[in-house]
Amino acid sequence: MRYEDELKGKGKQVSGTVKQKLGKLAKDPNLQQRGNERVEGHVQEKFGRAKRKVGEAIEDIGEDIAD
Repeated sequence: MRYEDELKGKGKQVSGTVKQKLGKLAKDPNLQQRGNERVEGHVQEKFGRAKRKVGEAIEDIGEDIAD
């Protein structure tokens, strides 16, 4: 699936934000700390986007060569 890393990254960002906010509300530093996965999600999303764009560029080059 082409968008897998992007979707997983977005999910981690949402999950991390929720954990961080719940941790603040509950005054639970452990839960709040687990909210740092949103940063990991952001990186994963950007990596997925870059990987997809490289793949699309390679496909375009292949199509140009075939023409």
